[in-house]
Amino acid sequence: MDRVRNAEAPVKESDTSMVWSDARLLGFTPMDDVHEEFYKVALGLVTCTELSAMAAIEEFEKHAVSHFEEEDEWMRTTNFPPRDCHIDEHAAVLKSVRAVKAAVEQGQAGSDEVRDIGLHLFSWFPGHADYLDSALAAWMTKQAMGGKPIVFRRTV
Repeated sequence: MDRVRNAEAPVKESDTSMVWSDARLLGFTPMDDVHEEFYKVALGLVTCTELSAMAAIEEFEKHAVSHFEEEDEWMRTTNFPPRDCHIDEHAAVLKSVRAVKAAVEQGQAGSDEVRDIGLHLFSWFPGHADYLDSALAAWMTKQAMGGKPIVFRRTV
């Protein structure tokens, strides 16, 4: 595999479809903050070069472990009813990320594969957030405040 040809990433950081915006807020601040970080770290995947691919996948794995453990803990400690499906989805994503990381470590994959998983994560995340995370955000807000989240979004 000729990896030198991919020295420049095809996706630029200015691609606003992969940048966090208020449109993605769910109304539970700790979750919204970690989701914003998800976008920043995942952007590193899709903009990586051959030289930065390993660092990008390592950084994303570190983020995903922390992100998913935090949400999983919220679900367990509050007895969130549909937690099993949500926790299983986190585990499946982490398994995929670790498979790509292992392939990069072994020289069987490079920036193309890291960018590819980044693109898949950007495709996966909105549905995950809209269905699974939004229910958890509502649940957590009800536990803490006794009601549903209210979200104020800036318009530019």
